[in-house]
Amino acid sequence: MGKKVIIIGAGLGGLSTALRLSTRGYQVEILEKYHQPGGRLNQLQKDGFTFDLGPSFFSMSYEFEELFKDAGVQNPLEFNELDPLYGVYFSNRKQPFLIYKNLEKLAQEFKGIEEKMAAKVEGYLDQAGDIFHDTEFRVVKKNFASRVAYLLGLTKVPLKHAPKLFRSMWSELEKHFESEEAKVIFSLVAFFLGSTPFNTPAVYSLLNYTELKHDGYWNVKGGMYKITEEMVRLVEERGVKIHYRTEVKDFAYAKGEISAFIDQNGKQWKADLFVVNADAAAFRGKILQREKYSAPRLDKMDWTLAPFTIYLGVKGKIDNLYHHTYFLRDNFREYADEIFKTSMIPDKPYYYVNVSSRSNPECAPEGCENLFILCPVPDLRFKSDWDDREEIADNILKDLSERVGFDFAQNTLSRTILTPLEWRDKFNLYQGSGLGLAHGMNQVGGFRPANKDEVFGNLYYVGASTVPGTGLPIVVISSKLVTERITADHGIVPKRQLQLQ
Repeated sequence: MGKKVIIIGAGLGGLSTALRLSTRGYQVEILEKYHQPGGRLNQLQKDGFTFDLGPSFFSMSYEFEELFKDAGVQNPLEFNELDPLYGVYFSNRKQPFLIYKNLEKLAQEFKGIEEKMAAKVEGYLDQAGDIFHDTEFRVVKKNFASRVAYLLGLTKVPLKHAPKLFRSMWSELEKHFESEEAKVIFSLVAFFLGSTPFNTPAVYSLLNYTELKHDGYWNVKGGMYKITEEMVRLVEERGVKIHYRTEVKDFAYAKGEISAFIDQNGKQWKADLFVVNADAAAFRGKILQREKYSAPRLDKMDWTLAPFTIYLGVKGKIDNLYHHTYFLRDNFREYADEIFKTSMIPDKPYYYVNVSSRSNPECAPEGCENLFILCPVPDLRFKSDWDDREEIADNILKDLSERVGFDFAQNTLSRTILTPLEWRDKFNLYQGSGLGLAHGMNQVGGFRPANKDEVFGNLYYVGASTVPGTGLPIVVISSKLVTERITADHGIVPKRQLQLQ
């Protein structure tokens, strides 16, 4: 029997790490605060509707292929490629822009708005693709022993990319496009990182490359929660035990190592090694009581947007909505600069709508649709009172009704609202931040909280707030990096000789 590992958190990072380690012969148990697995990659079932609670699509689908290959199994998931990738509504334009990977079709969407669109996009994506491929194995998919080692690693990245580390994504887009519409649409990927294009380094234009040229966007047949369900099935087949409603509150240590974590009932969970799939910064502060990560210091860090989410089951079919649709206005810069740091929510905010029943009809009763609406809002540092949740939801739905010509007030069969308070309390998201630490220059790569603890030799971290960053495929990469750390530090356990099943 291999060494025993306890993983704290059954999110995608924890499950991916459990799959990799159990495949290599480690004895793994998972402690999960929530009543079911998945973390943010979770599911809500209500009134005959099924909703993906958080992530609704992903890119870099091959990272999942690599994960399952590493575990010695065929990919059990069936992916649906999105085409168009998404739609974007502006308030001054009745029809949405449809964003296609096919650049000629994309150019038609911008006819009369952005001249020579296909050539401009091609040039922009060529540069973004260079960044992606020049950093993928030199920086993103690599462990570094220290910040100094990380900085030395950056010297191996071609020098031509250096300026993009120090200018914003928005300024990069201004170099390539004339129209406000094109710049706004291509900057939306910054919101996938939980930030704004004015605060996100230009190197993240590589995300435009992954969406439009490299891999596209995908979801999963049967809903995104199928990822969690299949991961749980695979780890349980390897003997992994998951303990739900178990929240870590304290720890015990001896001789420079963690000896046990202690849950809300005082039970000690002992193991040889521990992996934390919770926020890597907040956990160090709240549980390990590190001064560097105390609440006052955490509050001075840059955090990603907080989610205000509505899960809506409606009677009828809605025209002019795609699997993913963004609803924007004409004050993008003002909105992006102010929305995250004010206690007031605009009457007509920006928001995103996902209709997963378009790709997975079984998620809604016949003749109905399920909507997941996400509105980026201030986190709990700036807005702690959410008693206005119903009013905010009503305003969003009133605006959506007017823009797509559907009466949501009269046709709603099911409605659930989650504010940053619920996201904090259900999933331990610091101050309700949806994606953990932001990706500014001082919190990217080797400047993120490390995946190996700085004090305890048998404690590791995985997930969105450690390296390499946020996003489903990036978290899968995180599980690979932490597995490499563990096997290098504590002796490589021979991988099971598994045949593809």
